[in-house]
Parts: sequence; structure tokens; C-alpha cells
Amino acid sequence: MGKYARVTHVKVTFEVMAKKLLIATRNYGKVRELARMLDNLPFNVVGLDDLEIDFEVEETGSTFEENAVLKARAYGEASGELTLADDSGLVVDALNGEPGVLSARYGGEGLSDEDRVQLVLKNMEGTSGWKRKARFVAVLALVGNDVPNGLVTTEGVVEGAIMHEPIGQNGFGYDPIFWMVEHTKTTAQMTAQEKDQVSHRANALKAMMSTLESLA
Repeated sequence: MGKYARVTHVKVTFEVMAKKLLIATRNYGKVRELARMLDNLPFNVVGLDDLEIDFEVEETGSTFEENAVLKARAYGEASGELTLADDSGLVVDALNGEPGVLSARYGGEGLSDEDRVQLVLKNMEGTSGWKRKARFVAVLALVGNDVPNGLVTTEGVVEGAIMHEPIGQNGFGYDPIFWMVEHTKTTAQMTAQEKDQVSHRANALKAMMSTLESLA
């Protein structure tokens, strides 16, 4: 009896010690991706739906950083938890930087990821290969009582080009049309482990890691 009581006590202690980290999104592709990359840290990673946070933050910023900070602060205040928000998207030179900060809403509300991929391809019809340069950009914003100065932001960027058609079944968003030259494949052809090493969010998270380690 005492033996089992001891095991139960250890389990409860671990749960108490594991600090909750809110990933401020309803996109479970992002939650899973960030949770994988944070696997070595003792955080209890949750998304907005896990905490039943049902309001939406209006992304009125003109930059990825402004929107990431808006979301981090609003959801951090609502949850009272250490909160990590991401704002990221696809920046295409031939489209004058579009979809940019509107990547998740490109073409209007109600479109699926596949619809937005097709819209980018349609808008780039007739654009030759060497003019199809693009990049994925991600900004992370971390807020919480113990965060240095209350807020830390980091940025990650990966360069690539837009394919003429979708290739690959992995990932989400614009991954099927984003060609990474150095890896000779789209991000949708990469395994989760490969993507976790080279993606824009991975680069932003690497820059954030020392702060997260100090808070874990």
C-alpha cells in the first residue's frame, strides 16, 4: 500500500512541476509542430481549445511581429499562463510580398489550405522559375510573469521558391508549393523530423530556446 502511495505522490509532484505553456493558436498543425520541438523541456503544452478560450484576437498589425505580440498578450492575459504566440506566413516576391501577414486569410474567409495554395498558383501563372523566389517567415512572441521584461520575440526565415503545382502530403498550409532548394524537395515532402530542423518556426524557436529553458 505504501509503495503505491509513493508512486502516486511522485506522479502528482511531476504534474505540479510541469509548467503549462499555451500555444496561442487553434491550428493543431502548429501546436503539434511546436510541441514536438519542445519535447525535451518539461512543459505541459496546450492549445487555445484545450483551455476553452473561444474568442479571436483581431490581427490588425502590419507585420508578423505586431500580430504575434497582439495574440500573445491577449491570450496570455485571458489564460494567466505562460503564452507563446506565432505569426507566420509566406512572402512571395512576384506577388509584392503577398500573402504575407494575410497568409491564413488570403483570398478571404472560408477558404481551405488547398484553396489558398491554388490561389497563389493562379496569381503566379506566367511567372518564370527564376522569378518565383519566396520565403517563409515566423515570429514568436512569449509573454508571462517570469519572462524577461514581460515579452521576448524572435524571428525565423527560410528561403525558397514557389512550385508550379503542389507536391507532397505532409505539413500544412503552403508547404506543398514551397520548394527548398538546398534540400531539393518541398516542405510537404519532408518528414516531421526534417522539417523540425529547418523550418521558419524551428529557426524562431531555436532563438527562443534559451529563454524557454530558463523558464521550464
